[in-house]
Amino acid sequence: MHAIGIDIGGTKIAGAVVDEAGGIVRSERVPTPAGDSQLLEDAVVEMIRTLSDGAADDVVVGVAAAGFIDAAQSTVYYAPNIDWRNEPFRAKLEARVGATVVVDNDANAAGWAEFRFGAGRMVSDMVMLTIGTGVGGAIVAGDRLFRGGFGAGAELGHLRVVPGGLPCGCGQRGCIEMYGSGRALLRMANEIADAGGIGLQLARAREASGALDGGIVGKMIEAEDPGAIAALRQLGHWLGEASASISAVLDPQRFVFGGGVAAAGELLLGPIREAYLEHLPARGYHPEPDFVIAELVNDAGVVGAADLARVWAAEHA
Repeated sequence: MHAIGIDIGGTKIAGAVVDEAGGIVRSERVPTPAGDSQLLEDAVVEMIRTLSDGAADDVVVGVAAAGFIDAAQSTVYYAPNIDWRNEPFRAKLEARVGATVVVDNDANAAGWAEFRFGAGRMVSDMVMLTIGTGVGGAIVAGDRLFRGGFGAGAELGHLRVVPGGLPCGCGQRGCIEMYGSGRALLRMANEIADAGGIGLQLARAREASGALDGGIVGKMIEAEDPGAIAALRQLGHWLGEASASISAVLDPQRFVFGGGVAAAGELLLGPIREAYLEHLPARGYHPEPDFVIAELVNDAGVVGAADLARVWAAEHA
């Protein structure tokens, strides 16, 4: 059975034919049509047709997108970057491509890929936090992806860590997304630059470029600039504190961190572990999980979406 994975991102739509070992057989990428849900649907349909061309057997398709997806992997309740509200996306695609389609949250798809083929191998209970513009979450419990009763579970970026804290795009305040994301890292780097001292190099970089961005701060972290490292440590502290709260509920064997900020590797994991242990209930008596960096990077979304489609087809055969 061929499995096709489609990952709808803010700037691009990535697609691939994925084999049963998680390997990519062939792939396609096109720009995401901005602001037009019909053009986006057309682009996904065209990509599915292109990738399924020449398939000699049945094709199943998994589509990953940011937003709340129902437990039946069918309807998009809400998408933050696309004009979808209670969108029956699965039914629309199946009617146009004549194949079985399942739809899932993009963080769920990436987390499932890491669990099956990447950094989450060899455990049965895993939590993944994706540190990008926001904070995405995925939970695997007892070898199964956790979606919740309505399908909208595992929104770990909206775990509240600071009561009455910074306002979040979700409408609440103090979410980990406001303290543990790429945007948060830039805010912290700018604050350190404003304070002088170890922030002098950050301030000079900001003055030279007009503004700090993820690429500039990332390079300064690689160079172990004191100000950039201090910002990363602040970020890691908040992620570690949130992870301790997650452990109290889910007790995972492994935490996996993905997204652009995770490229910092051990420089990020070190402060995460420290803060985790500071805030872990019953420290010294609670088994400690592993903290690792995701392995599949940019391919996780398409690989996970394809494998989730294959799993769905097997369970409903």
